[in-house]
Amino acid sequence: MFAFILQRLFQAVIVMVVVAFIAFMLFQYVGDPVVFLLGQDAKPDQIAQLRSDLGLDQPFFIQYWHFLLNAMQGEFGLSLRQGAKVSRLISERFPATLELALVAAMLALVIGIPMGVYTALKRNSVLSQVFMTISLIGVSLPTFLIGILLILLFAVVLGWFPSFGRGDTIKFGWWSSGLLTADGWHHIVLPAITLAVFQLTLIMRLVRSEMLEVLRTDYIKFARARGLSNRAIHFGHALKNTLVPVMTITGLQLGGLIAFAIITETVFQWPGMGLLFIQAVTFADIPVMAAYLCLIALIFVLINLTVDLLYFAVDPRLRVANDGKAGGH
Repeated sequence: MFAFILQRLFQAVIVMVVVAFIAFMLFQYVGDPVVFLLGQDAKPDQIAQLRSDLGLDQPFFIQYWHFLLNAMQGEFGLSLRQGAKVSRLISERFPATLELALVAAMLALVIGIPMGVYTALKRNSVLSQVFMTISLIGVSLPTFLIGILLILLFAVVLGWFPSFGRGDTIKFGWWSSGLLTADGWHHIVLPAITLAVFQLTLIMRLVRSEMLEVLRTDYIKFARARGLSNRAIHFGHALKNTLVPVMTITGLQLGGLIAFAIITETVFQWPGMGLLFIQAVTFADIPVMAAYLCLIALIFVLINLTVDLLYFAVDPRLRVANDGKAGGH
């Protein structure tokens, strides 16, 4: 177990170093930050002075080492567009993105797993065919179109939900939450559904395929031969084994929800990191782009590490295989 954790931690560090290098390359090849800060009409001596102050006149690897040290402390300099510290901008936007992703993930799990189980157990029913058709639509339609259609129907035509913004929030130090106010919940419904649709259909189809596969295994046949009830077989044995790969995919999808909430946040003008990143790309705000890239990579690494450890704890085959390798060495 200890060797397994060390191996995963080493891999995580390597990934973060590589991602930090890619983010650092943005500073080298996506425009000159000195020109962005001073403008095109700056004098040569002003440019030279600022380059010296920012350490941009030092050798490449010295700059990269300083970038790594600052990134480890969560510092990525100043936003070229807003003139504020990037760490402050990220900390202001991160709660909104995380709340949106968590609500979308909960919707996808709470709705997707029962739909997947039902379509596996009742393959020929009319409702099962309806669910499969809905899943095809959810997979096929682009996210921005789903968001626009929801706004048109529920915000413009019916007037049930607002079409943009986060609503009222409550501050806890630097953290803000809209989930503790009725207006916050009112605002999050449409963007959360938009973000959850694709994940919901993915989880439903995954649960369905895994459930059908498990129901064909020998130990399920033995359970039937022993006289166990269908309820015990389906939910006590089949579903339990089905959720092992689902847990892995769900963990990865949570990282995806955070990383790819960009489109949803843009459609609904949700004040999260995705909208901040789109604005940074529009204005070539390199420090914000680099910080976003590093933060998303860190989230994926942490989620992958957590899922690997949970998978290792849940699946005894991994423990046996790992012990066998350790014994062989």
